[in-house]
Amino acid sequence: MPISLPRIYPITDRAVSGLSHTEQVKRLIEGGATFIQLRDKDGAPKSFLQDAEAAIIVARQNDVRIVINDRVDVAMTLGADGVHLGQSDIPVDAARRLLGADAIIGFSTHTISQVQIAATLAVDYVAFGPVFDTRTKRDHEPLVGLEHLREVKRALADTTLVAIGGISAVNFRSALVAGADSVAVISDLLKQPNKISEKLKRMLTVSLD
Repeated sequence: MPISLPRIYPITDRAVSGLSHTEQVKRLIEGGATFIQLRDKDGAPKSFLQDAEAAIIVARQNDVRIVINDRVDVAMTLGADGVHLGQSDIPVDAARRLLGADAIIGFSTHTISQVQIAATLAVDYVAFGPVFDTRTKRDHEPLVGLEHLREVKRALADTTLVAIGGISAVNFRSALVAGADSVAVISDLLKQPNKISEKLKRMLTVSLD
């Protein structure tokens, strides 16, 4: 059965927000988040481990699921709900063996051929992008746009599709209307840290009709 994700899928980033992952998680939960990815590309491993541990405790207290970007070892150590893997990370099959059948595994894709391969793997959702221009990720893949997003949704059939890359309060609705089941948001939610909860609340109340 496909995993059910909320329409807004926040991803933490210390560089963008200036806040610890734990504090970001608190503010996102206050805004209504129920599924959050912890993403830390530049921090010291020990510091991230400690911060992620505290963030997961907060999440557990609020019945919120946490997945870890890239780091299967961190997810295993802390008992996170799962991981999000990129094209150059540990293979999905290896991650599934390590984490078990109940773990959530997401997988990033950037081309139709990658999507077709992802559809054969033991993943719970597939992320596709960047849909729009993004400054969060340096040297990102070419933009895929909304038309390719529609094509990917058709190719994936029942697999949950997450749109990622440059998603904002202005354009997220168009990605959902184009077929995404959920949209991953980083910079637009986090760049004003004192407004994280307020922004998320507003995005969650936007009608798709």
